[in-house]
Amino acid sequence: MTPAVEVLSAEKTYPNGTQALLPVNLTVGEGEFVTLLGPSGCGKSTLLKMVAGLLPPSDGRLLLWRKPVTDLDSTGRRLSFVFQEATLMPWARVQANVRLPLDLAGVPAAQSTPRVKSALQLVGLDKFETALPRELSGGMQMRVSIARGLVTEPQLLLMDEPFGALDEITRNRLDSDLLQLWAQKKLTVVFVTHSIHEAVYLSQRVVVMAARPGRVVDELRIDEPYPRTADFRVSQRFSACAKQLQDSLLKASGGADEGLA
Repeated sequence: MTPAVEVLSAEKTYPNGTQALLPVNLTVGEGEFVTLLGPSGCGKSTLLKMVAGLLPPSDGRLLLWRKPVTDLDSTGRRLSFVFQEATLMPWARVQANVRLPLDLAGVPAAQSTPRVKSALQLVGLDKFETALPRELSGGMQMRVSIARGLVTEPQLLLMDEPFGALDEITRNRLDSDLLQLWAQKKLTVVFVTHSIHEAVYLSQRVVVMAARPGRVVDELRIDEPYPRTADFRVSQRFSACAKQLQDSLLKASGGADEGLA
């Protein structure tokens, strides 16, 4: 499997001396769905931002398709980053929010308009292109944010706890929608969450991280075929995977309850 992401002994120490992330080694294959799981403060968001090139490592290297993250353009591939908050422009219509990355790249309207329509169709919001963000539910706003991430037609999608603030029903539905998009667009996805249940449902592989200082402590492959259904969430296999991840996190934290969902 061709590696899309390679993290090679990458670490992060801030100027005040805080070691946010011990050296991490991680490879994500092209087309994989990998989740970084852990409590707040374990460095999972820091690692994701380093992969995106938004935050430089203190040491080590990060490669995308065998090139440094700063040379992504030379690979002919693209990545998109979906943040925890939808971060939409409140004064702009849905279509304008989704078009923003294309506008910033100088893509002419003749090319951007069909791509916006396609992205909105992918997330089921093609009938809401003229709505304002305040007219949408929290789940619909996150769909707009995902559409904005897809409009650039990326091969790598980085997602930093995008559904963490949503209710469980909406969150579960968007998890299922995300898996459909992943399969349909043949994306590579690196997903950050603090929810054990979400990690088990979504992932091919879960990388477990612990805090103080941030580090990788375990890894679990979820050998469950796709598409995954609601029945998987209540299966013995699901419970066994969740228990294994919970045990890994508790062991890493010295037996303390990290308050993970």
